[in-house]
Amino acid sequence: MSNVASSLQDAKPSSNSRPIANFHPTIWGDYFLSYVPNSEVCAYVIFILYVIFILYFIYDSLMKQVQLLKEDVRKMIVSPIDNDLSFKLNFINAVQRLGVSYHFEHEIGEALHQIYNISITKDNDIITHNDDLYHLALLFRLLRQQGYHISSDVFRKFKDQSGNFNERLANDMQGMLSLYEAAQLRLQGEEILEEAHNFTLIQLEARSYISFYQEDLSHDEKLLTFAKLDFNMLQEQHKKEASDLTKWWIKDLNVSTKMPFARDRIVESCFWILAVYFEPQHSLARRIMMKVIAISSIIDDIYDAYGTIDELELFTNAIERWDICSLVDLPEYMKLCYTSLLDIFEEIEQELRKQGKEHFVKYAKQEILTFEQKRGHVASSLECYMKQHNASRQDAIEELLKEVEKAWKDINEACLNPTQVPMSFLLRVVNLARVMDVLYKEEDSYTNAGGLMKDYIKAILVDKI
Repeated sequence: MSNVASSLQDAKPSSNSRPIANFHPTIWGDYFLSYVPNSEVCAYVIFILYVIFILYFIYDSLMKQVQLLKEDVRKMIVSPIDNDLSFKLNFINAVQRLGVSYHFEHEIGEALHQIYNISITKDNDIITHNDDLYHLALLFRLLRQQGYHISSDVFRKFKDQSGNFNERLANDMQGMLSLYEAAQLRLQGEEILEEAHNFTLIQLEARSYISFYQEDLSHDEKLLTFAKLDFNMLQEQHKKEASDLTKWWIKDLNVSTKMPFARDRIVESCFWILAVYFEPQHSLARRIMMKVIAISSIIDDIYDAYGTIDELELFTNAIERWDICSLVDLPEYMKLCYTSLLDIFEEIEQELRKQGKEHFVKYAKQEILTFEQKRGHVASSLECYMKQHNASRQDAIEELLKEVEKAWKDINEACLNPTQVPMSFLLRVVNLARVMDVLYKEEDSYTNAGGLMKDYIKAILVDKI
């Protein structure tokens, strides 16, 4: 790796040279800037008092319907398993896949613990004797997802005499999908799940689960209605947050005019954080982290796409001092970024002070201090691998993707009980890894925000269900 560093040092630009990066403008225009909350959900009206009066009762009626449906779903989760384990598994799976499990975390945890105890008892070893691929794979995934240690050997029964998965399984598309999803939780050394993953991969394609569940003739109508209402209500909250952040980005920072070199990706920053925690109770965390991601993106572009070496040294020194007095040393375009950075962390400190946790801010500041090294260019993992192994770009990509697969197995293993930190925290780390996989696996979808990224954002923040 020292050869890489030496090579980069030799390639260091002059102190006055300015790198050029041409990022495409935001594809969202003023859509979120001009957003007005949906009146039926938010009771936001600008008409006469009579309209407000009517809409209040519409909203109140909607909330009562949501609470009744929520209680019906809760009763289904906590109902006795009796002899219908398959129904219980399908229902819990549907609740999780429809995105409403955050309402019932305790109930789902208790139900799965009961299912685990039933499944592994000597007299009722459901896992060993279950020949239904769909339900066995579903049982395996739900339990391992919850942190239970379940052996992957349960799938050996689906192999033929040659040691390969039986080709007849390809006719069971529901079972294949279930096996594919179970294989995503494989650990290091679980060859049978590696084989299952490869066997099922070519058979399947992703789709929206709400649409999928709606088309399932066995779907529960109350659960489906609850999921749709919950999604639309969450979407209104998320759109309001995206609107507020867009106003801060455009009106307060005026990024497109004052820092035109930076990627205009404020809506994409919203998507990024929504993928980590979408639940309504995390609104403050989202609002703060959206700003942190946005300002970090600007800083990244200052270092990688615009700043000269001399300017970057000034900026790095200013961040290390973390003092508004450092502003006088900075060029004009850096001043707005620097003051915004200090303001964001002051906002974080004020919010945490209300909870007696203001000391947490020092950890976040330390991360900013180490965010960029003092250099004109930092080699990517791809560049380092190509240089160190004298490999082609394609070969390097293939090898690094293998490393990503290994990392996912390590993540899966770290989530098995007992965990060193609460699962609620680990889930945020896993979600961050998931969204990074979405954003960067095939290309840099954050920088190149058309295509799939646009479709994802439309599905989450624009299109109603």
